[in-house]
Amino acid sequence: MLGNCIENVRKCVPLIHNITNYVTVNDVANVLLACGGSPIMSDEPDDVEDITAICGGLNINIGTLNSRSIEGMYRAGRRAGELSHVILLDPVGAGASALRTNTAAGLMKEIRFTAIRGNISEIRTLALGSGTTKGVDADVADAVTEDSLDGAVKFAKDFAAETGAVIAITGAIDLVADAERCYVIRNGRPEMGRITGTGCQLSGMMTAFLVANPGAHLEACAAAVCTMGLAGEIAWGRMQEGDGNATYRNRIIDAIYNMDGQTLDAGAKYEIR
Repeated sequence: MLGNCIENVRKCVPLIHNITNYVTVNDVANVLLACGGSPIMSDEPDDVEDITAICGGLNINIGTLNSRSIEGMYRAGRRAGELSHVILLDPVGAGASALRTNTAAGLMKEIRFTAIRGNISEIRTLALGSGTTKGVDADVADAVTEDSLDGAVKFAKDFAAETGAVIAITGAIDLVADAERCYVIRNGRPEMGRITGTGCQLSGMMTAFLVANPGAHLEACAAAVCTMGLAGEIAWGRMQEGDGNATYRNRIIDAIYNMDGQTLDAGAKYEIR
C-alpha cells in the first residue's frame, strides 16, 4: 500500500540535499519538513560535496541556473553517485532555452538518476533531445489526456527503460513509470497550477520518499505524487471566502503535514498499467 511509503518517511527522517529553484526554495524546505524529512540547501561548488555526503538523497532542480550552480550540480551529482545515494532530476523549463536543455542533457550523461520528474514537455525534451515548453509550463500540444493516455504510458515506460530511472510525468493526469509498470494517477486540483512551485515541492518530497523506501522506488514516487495531489484536494476543501493562492499554498503544506498512511491509502486515486 502506498500509505506505508509516507509512514516510512516519518520514521526515517531522511536528510535531503537540495540544489533547487531560488523562486521556491523556502517552500521546498517546508514541504520536506511537513512530510517528515529534513532539508538542507547548498549550491556552492566548494560546499556541495561535503553537504551531499552527509545526506541520503540529492534533489537537482534546474529552475534558476547560473554557471556556479551548474558546477555545483555536477560536483554534487558525481559525489552522490559515488556514495550510491538517491538522486532526482527536475528539468524545469527544459526546452525553453538552450542552457536549460543542454544542462539537463549533460547531467543525464554524467549522472545516473534514480528518478526524473517533470511535466510532459520537459520529459519529452529530454527523451527526444529537443522540444518546446511554455516558459516552465507544459506545451498544451503535449498534454496527457484520456485520448493520448495509452501512448503516454508507453512513452514513459520506454524512457524509464532507456534511462534506468523512475519517470514521473505530472499534469492533469500523472504518470509514474518504470520499464514494466506505470501508475496512472488522478489526484489533484487544477487550482494547484496557480501556485508557483508545486512541482518543485513535489521533487523535494519525492526524493525523501525514495530515500525512505529503498526497495520500492516506483511505489515511493507514486506515493509522493498521490500525497501532493491529495493534499491539493484536501486544501481546496478548506478554502474560505477571501482566501487566495497564498493561503492555498499554505493549506497544501498543512495537509501534507497532517497526512498519514491511512489517509493516503483512502484518498489515492490510481490504476496500474
